[in-house]
Amino acid sequence: MLQQTQVKTVIPYFKKFTNNYKTLKSLSEANENQILKLWEGLGYYRRARNLLASAKLLVKKYNSKLPDNLKELKKLPGVGEYTANALLGLVHDKPTIAIDGNVKRIFARFLNKKEIDIKFEKLISVNKKKLFSTNRNSDFVEALMEFGALVCKPKDPKCGDCCLNKSCRYFKSSNKIKTNKRKQIKIMYYDIFCYLNKSKQIALTKENKISFLKNFNLPSIKKMKNIKRNKKWKFLKNYKNSISNQKLNINLYYKFSNKIPLSHKWYPLNNNKEFIPSFTKKIFQQVSVLF
Repeated sequence: MLQQTQVKTVIPYFKKFTNNYKTLKSLSEANENQILKLWEGLGYYRRARNLLASAKLLVKKYNSKLPDNLKELKKLPGVGEYTANALLGLVHDKPTIAIDGNVKRIFARFLNKKEIDIKFEKLISVNKKKLFSTNRNSDFVEALMEFGALVCKPKDPKCGDCCLNKSCRYFKSSNKIKTNKRKQIKIMYYDIFCYLNKSKQIALTKENKISFLKNFNLPSIKKMKNIKRNKKWKFLKNYKNSISNQKLNINLYYKFSNKIPLSHKWYPLNNNKEFIPSFTKKIFQQVSVLF
């Protein structure tokens, strides 16, 4: 849940999730719709699907035990190098480091080098005895994550309060290497076409090829290069939405019709029992003014 999501956002979801599924076995027996409904609004829904798939695999193949080696951990759906190392350290207390953006920044600042010039795996291997000098490996993995988030921050690092500043080259240098990276924000243009009927239903389809919401029920969506008006449909409004590093500029169109394409199905606008992505919910809110 914490991948690309802030702690304060995750906490209520985590509590709700663990209240519903108290054991790995109960989680493995859930169906995808149940999991997605609990995850609704948190975004990056592939994480939820990977979590469910991993739970099923752990129960079936690993006797409900988390593997204690990197190779087996990386066989779990959605578990890559970073997550596998985090699990090895946090769960099995292994001498390892989960290398993410925060950790890279800490090492880069400590050496006052650009991240691109550092081979992190080699650096950790060469300095293994110094880095893992205690048996508190799980604490060390978590401490690095927290240190990067709270002290060695991307902007305005708390160098004066840092316990490493006596040996930190960044702190002592008059020529500090900047480690901040600005994320490139892409502006994407979309036309969204909503079939509506008088029973307050909207037609949704899974045939859209929108990368951030693949395989979910959505209205018809067409990717545009720039804003154009479609004269065949009634224009409702233009609005903005943001997903990850994308800013979406959306033209919303509608038409009332009892006939819809074969790939579409009617969906009640006021249905709150099933899983609906936040992106789709926002569309529902926009078209609700028509009733």
